[in-house]
Amino acid sequence: MASKARDIFIDGLRNAHAMETQARELMERQSERLTDYPEVKSRVQTHLHETEGQLQRLERCLSSLGESTSTMKDTAQSFMGNMMALGHSMAGDEILKNTFANNAFEHFEIAAYKSLLTLCGPAGADSARGLLEQSLKEEEAMASWVDQNVGKVTLAYLSREERAAA
Repeated sequence: MASKARDIFIDGLRNAHAMETQARELMERQSERLTDYPEVKSRVQTHLHETEGQLQRLERCLSSLGESTSTMKDTAQSFMGNMMALGHSMAGDEILKNTFANNAFEHFEIAAYKSLLTLCGPAGADSARGLLEQSLKEEEAMASWVDQNVGKVTLAYLSREERAAA
């Protein structure tokens, strides 16, 4: 059982690393285009810094198990992150699409970390628990911030559009 749980845990860590690689690409592209939304830009840049730490923590978890990241998964997810950002950048309501996507992505990340934390015991990887809990807390904080700011971002976009039409 522990061997299968360990295999699933390692695969989950690699998947989470690829997920965070995708998140980094998304946020890098988004932050380049958020000049009209300084508060959002600031929070995205803060979370981008947190994401770098999350990547390092995942690498530490893998290394402690004698494993490494998956270059193939990381590359594929990096590409997907750039393509998603590019797709949204062509939309007039890019800020809204990014806000909705960020809300969904944060909850995806939360679920991934909760799954990994559930596997720590069965996989014999309790030493990873603290690192994963720290990443989970950061994701929960970002998800909460996005959720609390959907209305504010929507109204800021509306105001900007009304000014442009006047």
